[in-house]
Amino acid sequence: MHLIIQAKPEDSVAEVVQRLKGGTSRVIRKEYPELEEFLWGDSFWGDGYFAETVGKVDEEVVRRYIKEQRR
Repeated sequence: MHLIIQAKPEDSVAEVVQRLKGGTSRVIRKEYPELEEFLWGDSFWGDGYFAETVGKVDEEVVRRYIKEQRR
């Protein structure tokens, strides 16, 4: 999954990712309880993540990269 998000400078990347992964996991598990049989263990999402910062100049490049991942 590729996302581009905007966060406040005082928010740590780890906390933002934790909230994002935890919140989406709860919503998906509630809406699709039948997925439980396909999960490996208790975790819905994988343990890791990659995060990078972008400036205004690079943002369009990142958006284009994410869009191209659909193919």
